[in-house]
Amino acid sequence: MNEEQGRTPGKEPFYFKSYDKVIGIAHDVHELKNEIERLMQVDAKALEYHLSEGHIVQWLNYIGEKELASKLVGVKDPKDALEIINAHLRPRNVVMDKEPNTGCRSRRQRRSRHN
Repeated sequence: MNEEQGRTPGKEPFYFKSYDKVIGIAHDVHELKNEIERLMQVDAKALEYHLSEGHIVQWLNYIGEKELASKLVGVKDPKDALEIINAHLRPRNVVMDKEPNTGCRSRRQRRSRHN
């Protein structure tokens, strides 16, 4: 996978900051989830600040993730935010993991029926 895949083209990433220091960067929802998980262990206060000030919600709206943004409005607890993000991503993962059902049996399935 190249560096640009999965990123929102032409959009600025979200910069997690603690005072004037950048402590994390997210280019998309998957990276946001990963950074929240990491920052919960490293700098939970900075994460709580970004949530309580609505910075993450603003950025999600900016990159077009309006549905997720609306679910995170007013969420201040990083654990709650992570749970909401995971639930938001879950349906997408289920769809991507499924193979299309064409109604045709595989060669293996046809052979095993005759044995």
